[in-house]
Amino acid sequence: MSAASWLSPKRDQRGNTIEQHIIEGQRAHPSATGELTALLQQITLSCKIIASRVNMAGLADNLGLTGETNVQGEEVQKLDELANNTLIRLLSRGGRTCVIGSEENEHPVPVPEGYPCGKYAVLFDPLDGSSNIDVNVSIGTIFSIHERRSRAGTAGGLEDLLQPGTKQVAAGYVIYGSSTMLVYTTGEGVHGFTLDPSVGEFFLSHVNIRMPERGKIYSVNEGNAATWEEPVRKWAEWMKTPNPELGHPYSARYVGSMVADFHRTLLKGGIFAYPADKKNAQGKLRLLYEAAPMAMIAEQAGGAASTGQERILDMLPTELHQRVPLYIGSKGDVEDVLSFVNGTRS
Repeated sequence: MSAASWLSPKRDQRGNTIEQHIIEGQRAHPSATGELTALLQQITLSCKIIASRVNMAGLADNLGLTGETNVQGEEVQKLDELANNTLIRLLSRGGRTCVIGSEENEHPVPVPEGYPCGKYAVLFDPLDGSSNIDVNVSIGTIFSIHERRSRAGTAGGLEDLLQPGTKQVAAGYVIYGSSTMLVYTTGEGVHGFTLDPSVGEFFLSHVNIRMPERGKIYSVNEGNAATWEEPVRKWAEWMKTPNPELGHPYSARYVGSMVADFHRTLLKGGIFAYPADKKNAQGKLRLLYEAAPMAMIAEQAGGAASTGQERILDMLPTELHQRVPLYIGSKGDVEDVLSFVNGTRS
């Protein structure tokens, strides 16, 4: 049993609030300290605040650019900044973290002086898909939690953040779309909660989510096809070639927000891919903020996630903003694309 497995429901608790869901699990395991419970509640509150700002963005002058560029070389949206500041403010002062890593910040974010250091390191992409904000397309927040490696009571640092995905104690995301939904895992299944805006609470709506073995949708930015390696181009053409026995052609769907594309893949099956290309030889997506947390969710739901060469969760990160290629989704569909990338099918 994982250190955080007490957070998984032992019976159908559909309709419970997320707080009830977490606390009931904690009560069933006397050894639980409640620290991870408190941290997840802080993340939940942060995402409620972000959801309210996203929903009011057009009326509250939160659309558009700040005029700044982040460490990724991307123009910063006003809501990017708001989401990042909200998460950092609540998590760094909540007494449960020792250090924070954000996609928007070049260096680790320490706990402010005078505040207690907790036992967890948290990484997040505060607002994934932010280029879609102004056109009202679904966006999201992705988070990853590790137990610290540094000495308790001291300030955390890079060693606490640069851990492989297999060491995650929890991972999840919130999607801000037609409804706001929080999906997370602690290593014992995947569960989803839908926000009821009338009462401002997340309620359990999706119990023990399982990804189909195969789907009918592939999701990839084919505008980059000219810069892909030949095996990836062959795979994409194969997915579009009619073959009733294989269920081909697959339908193409690409939102441009990883959270939105992955959420559909999680519920309906299929594959989301962001291959390396000539412009991004090491890949485009961030290992610690996007690939690793989503890989944990995918595997816990029965799916798979790979760089094309190795399992995402086995990767040993060497940089805070390390980028990787990503193939993630239904196990059978990921195996298919790997057969092309690895040369066993042509």
